[in-house]
Amino acid sequence: MLASRGMATRITVINNGPVRVEGEDIELYDAQGNRYGLGGRTRISLCRCGKSENKPFCDGKHGVTGFESLCEAKELPPPVVKSVA
Repeated sequence: MLASRGMATRITVINNGPVRVEGEDIELYDAQGNRYGLGGRTRISLCRCGKSENKPFCDGKHGVTGFESLCEAKELPPPVVKSVA
């Protein structure tokens, strides 16, 4: 289900596959701060296996390379607050 206006972007880690991002206003930037042109897409898949020829986007290579990664939701501990000296 796609996120509708006013709703949070949904990010899903697909077992043995990519990270799927769904939402109305997805913005993706490279390390230099340049924005990727997503062509109005409201759903993209990001490579986790490292084999895509279209990084950071998934091109399905995980299926032919035998990539395996099972991820189950869990609670993260609270962030560590750094003291100011």
